Order: sequence, then structure tokens, then C-alpha cells
Amino acid sequence: MNFLSLLLLGASLTLLSLSLSAESTKKSAARDISHLISKEEFLTYQDVADFIEQSPKVMIIVPASAEDIEKYGPQVAKSLTGSDCDRDGEMDDNPRCNAVFFKLWMKYAK
Repeated sequence: MNFLSLLLLGASLTLLSLSLSAESTKKSAARDISHLISKEEFLTYQDVADFIEQSPKVMIIVPASAEDIEKYGPQVAKSLTGSDCDRDGEMDDNPRCNAVFFKLWMKYAK
């Protein structure tokens, strides 16, 4: 490889790394949903578990396991239902729900 090829490869890897890092930061940052949940509504939640429980539910389809296919046949569908704490239409994990609740708490609990 010549110098120019190595330079281009290095630049490409750097850009890819920065892009992945920015996407990871974007996904981990909690959305501000205070325009969707008023202070009055927020204060009705007993704790973060209550907030998660009362968040809208979303369902996703996941691949069926080999055991499910063997037991129920090739047309079996498998789904998971979870909470959409940040109201973006996608299922959120526990850390995301905690971050959204904390952001609201920081804004409204003062």
C-alpha cells in the first residue's frame, strides 16, 4: 500500500469511529419529553417503576427460537411487549427509562 492509500484508510476508520460514537451518544441520551408530560402528570407517579408501568406499551416481533418452530410450526410468530418511556414509538430498556424519568425529575422536582 502506498502512503495515500494508508492515509485514506486511516481517515475512513476515524470517520467511522466518530460516527459510531455519535450514534451511541445519541441513543444513550435521554429525550426531553416535558412537552408531553406536564409537571402535574409527573407528580402523580409514585416512583420510576410507576412511571415505567404507566408508559405506553409497544410490541416488537422477534425471531422464533428453534424450539418454538419445532413445537408450533414454521408459521409461529413471537413478540415482546415493553414500555416506551421516551414516547418515540420504540421499546426502551431500563436504563433509558430511568434516564427519561431522571430528566423529568430534575426539571419538575424543584
